[in-house]
Amino acid sequence: MSETSGLTAAGIEQVAAELRSRGRFLLTSHEGPDGDALGSLLGMHHLLTQLGKDSVMFIAAKEFPLPIEYRFLPLQEVFHEPPADMADRTVVFLDCGNIDRMPVGFLTEGGNFTINIDHHHDNTLFGDVNLVDTGVSCTAEIVYELAVLLGAEITPEIASSLYVGLVTDTGKFMYENTDARTHRIAAELIEAGVEVDETYRRLYEHVPIAKLRLVSRALDGIQRHCDGRLAIASITAADYEASGAGEEMTEGIIDHLRSVEGAQVAALVRDLGDRGRAARKVSLRSSGVGVDVSAIARKNGGGGHKRAAGFSTDLELDELVPFLCGEVTVQLGA
Repeated sequence: MSETSGLTAAGIEQVAAELRSRGRFLLTSHEGPDGDALGSLLGMHHLLTQLGKDSVMFIAAKEFPLPIEYRFLPLQEVFHEPPADMADRTVVFLDCGNIDRMPVGFLTEGGNFTINIDHHHDNTLFGDVNLVDTGVSCTAEIVYELAVLLGAEITPEIASSLYVGLVTDTGKFMYENTDARTHRIAAELIEAGVEVDETYRRLYEHVPIAKLRLVSRALDGIQRHCDGRLAIASITAADYEASGAGEEMTEGIIDHLRSVEGAQVAALVRDLGDRGRAARKVSLRSSGVGVDVSAIARKNGGGGHKRAAGFSTDLELDELVPFLCGEVTVQLGA
């Protein structure tokens, strides 16, 4: 377990000690939670419960319904409001690079002891204790290492939750963040009870026809800019209405844009309706040839990984295109 940059970053042993010594926890992640956020959240919840701790999970009500891909996860017990004894709980942020990515007042206003567990390279180390390992593929890997260090049994429930984080944040083990260690952990999770085929089918093969219609409309409107280096598509309120799909069905569409020949950056701009603080969300992906999309996202209050990031904005599409082209051009130096 490697340690992050920053003198305030704590080692895994310190975080394990904090988890051992404290009794009540509230676990949360970032807004728009993905597979790693949700898998890590569930995995940590099962881990703490096994250790005899009082653990609750919090996800804001506005995040529901979740994307189709993640609705099979057992999140029935998740809280949408702070528990009555919130003042007595330690808050554990999982997979959240910046406190502003969880825009909920009782969490951002402070007052609770906070543990920050993450793997994003742009994490702001906002916790009282920070365990940020940029050398792992996903936050789920860190939760797994904590479970081992704490002497927990890797139950099928823990294994299945963490495996979702591994599969999704590595792009089915295809992204450059996948290494031998990632596969070793995956093997250990499978040995602990993960049903690989069932997990894959629930994540990637339970696709409603409405989502396929939405994908079709998005791909039909692909534009290329910056001499083909930027591939961009948009999803509007009209697209949702025509396809019968909801905004939660946009998960994974960006990956189709990422595969466009010659494109070094892919961008999906989608309307948020009444689910977001801003008018639309921009998802960014890079091909790994010189563009750090998290740097682009941070200029708009977002964040993420070098190759996968996003931000919310009120800018219109015709304003976003020149902004994105300018950023891509600056980073590529041409």
